[in-house]
Amino acid sequence: MSDMDDFNAATKDTANQIGQMFVMAGGNVAHFFKHINAAGWPFIAAFACVSILLGLIASELLWLGLVLTAWCVYFFRDPIRVTPDQPDLIIAPADGMVSAIEKVTLPQELNTESTALVTRVSIFLNVFDVHVQRVPVSGTIKKVIYRPGKFINATLDKASDDNERSTVLMETTSGKQVAFVQIAGLIARRIINTLKADQAVTAGERYGLIRFGSRVDVYLPEGINPHVIVGQRMIGGETIIADLNNAISARTGIAR
Repeated sequence: MSDMDDFNAATKDTANQIGQMFVMAGGNVAHFFKHINAAGWPFIAAFACVSILLGLIASELLWLGLVLTAWCVYFFRDPIRVTPDQPDLIIAPADGMVSAIEKVTLPQELNTESTALVTRVSIFLNVFDVHVQRVPVSGTIKKVIYRPGKFINATLDKASDDNERSTVLMETTSGKQVAFVQIAGLIARRIINTLKADQAVTAGERYGLIRFGSRVDVYLPEGINPHVIVGQRMIGGETIIADLNNAISARTGIAR
């Protein structure tokens, strides 16, 4: 084989490898965009259009617009999660950090007769967390109540009472009541909740989204303590918050 034949073979092999790299990269990009929440596409399109307009003014502004558009795509990502399928596990309904664990009564808008204190686990979502919410436990939806309100900082305790929110009361397959609440934050202005009364749901299934920075509260049944502690990071649809069949003592932790 001549040197020219060797060169042509090497060139062809290199071209094939480069082609495979582009195919793989294209597949990864396609896979990523496949997992963007549908509610985000209008915002992504708007950010992209603004980027083009900014680019017509100055090239530096184009890059700023592209960065913001990339952040918008990242914000509305909707990754696949692996949810534990053991019955009566309470799963984190959202990504974020546990900002508070308190003994409280159920939200007043539910109009329940119970005055018993239950444990409320609050999860704060910053603007870099996944903002898709998931059902925390399998069962049947009993009530879905939207309540308008303020838009104060979602990390504050009074946000549970004062802020715009969507509250859900459900009954688990074992007959226990669990409530969970989407709460608008300082810059959040839109809550999406697709659940309806009498709807059968499965732990980990998607049910809503809050746009841009927010909080989700989970009210555990009376006598049930959480497996998580303040400061821990939650993975929506995966992290186990509590086990309805295991009444453990409240946990503590140390930051290291």
